[in-house]
Amino acid sequence: MPNITRFNPLDDAFDELFRGFFVRPVNFEAPITAAQFRVDVSENDNAYRLRAELPGVKKEDINVTIDGDTVAISAEAKNEKEVKDGERALRSERYYGKLYRAFTLGQAVDEGGANARYADGVLELTLPKKAAVQAKRVAIQ
Repeated sequence: MPNITRFNPLDDAFDELFRGFFVRPVNFEAPITAAQFRVDVSENDNAYRLRAELPGVKKEDINVTIDGDTVAISAEAKNEKEVKDGERALRSERYYGKLYRAFTLGQAVDEGGANARYADGVLELTLPKKAAVQAKRVAIQ
């Protein structure tokens, strides 16, 4: 027979509150950092394929940089208020601000052959792999 315990959501909240109370002061404000977004990465023998969800972002506000085997994607979702005269916002849950994600791939990328496409809130990158450099054997005399 499985053990059954009663769920109490306050147990975890109190534990988190007092966990490091004497080590560091309690900070009730969230740190100001760029939000992350979801990315799917796949590869074949010739290239990497990335699909990143960037809803609500215009393609002019997306930047992709490639440095060897490191890819960085940054974007900015801008708040465009559509409140008309006599209306007021009752709830606003969508994220506005900077988005950033960087990661390292297993092999260097050929920047010249990179291709980017943005449609329906999804950024799709095709990043061809650079040809692997073969190690040169030195003859010992």
